[in-house]
Amino acid sequence: MRELMVVGVRIELPSNQPLVLLKEIDGPRHLPIWIGAPEASAIAMSQQGMATPRPMTHDLLEAVVSALGHPLVEARLVAVKDTVFYAELEFDGGASVDSRASDAIAFALRAGCPITCSDEVLEEAGVMVSEDGNTADGAEDQVRQFREFLADVEPEDFGE
Repeated sequence: MRELMVVGVRIELPSNQPLVLLKEIDGPRHLPIWIGAPEASAIAMSQQGMATPRPMTHDLLEAVVSALGHPLVEARLVAVKDTVFYAELEFDGGASVDSRASDAIAFALRAGCPITCSDEVLEEAGVMVSEDGNTADGAEDQVRQFREFLADVEPEDFGE
């Protein structure tokens, strides 16, 4: 398993589909995952440290599991099948729960725990990015468009 960090949440143009971009902490690969608007909003809000007057779903989940004495210790991206990412949530005490990748990422950000990814997922869906910002696998245009999008997106772009 490789540890990842969340680079950001953006809207892919022209489809207006939200995606979260993760990056290997000790490597050059990036992992783009297309997600739903509510999850994009939850991830973006957490990354920016935005608080809501009342707990949102991921905040509530984190508070409940912590109150029960078994906080989240790791979110793992374990598989990708037909462009659908699968994740597992690992809790203190050893319990493991199946999760959508976007929910696992949003929850992990709130819990302050590592997000990891299997080598198989990174091999299949990762994008190699060199020091100069070009991709090593011929996806330069996709990365360029993604970077342009990252430069212009705001949390408000995701609605409520």
